Amino acid sequence: MSANTQTLAEYNKKVAKSNKKAPKYNKYSNKKTEVDGIIFDSKAEARYYSELKLRKQYGHIKDFRCQPKFELMPAFEKQEKKYKAMTYIADFEIEHNDGTCEVVDVKGMETAVFKLKQKLFNHKYRHIKLTIHKAR
Repeated sequence: MSANTQTLAEYNKKVAKSNKKAPKYNKYSNKKTEVDGIIFDSKAEARYYSELKLRKQYGHIKDFRCQPKFELMPAFEKQEKKYKAMTYIADFEIEHNDGTCEVVDVKGMETAVFKLKQKLFNHKYRHIKLTIHKAR
């Protein structure tokens, strides 16, 4: 055999190596973190959850829930094409002792998509305060 030819076994070995997937990474360097059996997208979000648990335990807030979903724009159809509803999933929704509601999103950085959803949320849900908690 010449120097440029290879056996079928060598070829298959080379192809198998090239088909291996690269390890996944998070483009924002967040590390998924588990607390109380709940998996959070970042350590900062998990820390904020722990803080909310303490605030509830000491009576500083009435209640809270994780990953509340809000519809920003309903589904619709135009010229026989269907468009899905646009939703926003926040990190937390807090019910304060005075009955007011606050939505909290823990962010390391604000993306363009988030800024758009933030604007739509603030327009549609004017009675709900949206707080951005900057991750440290």
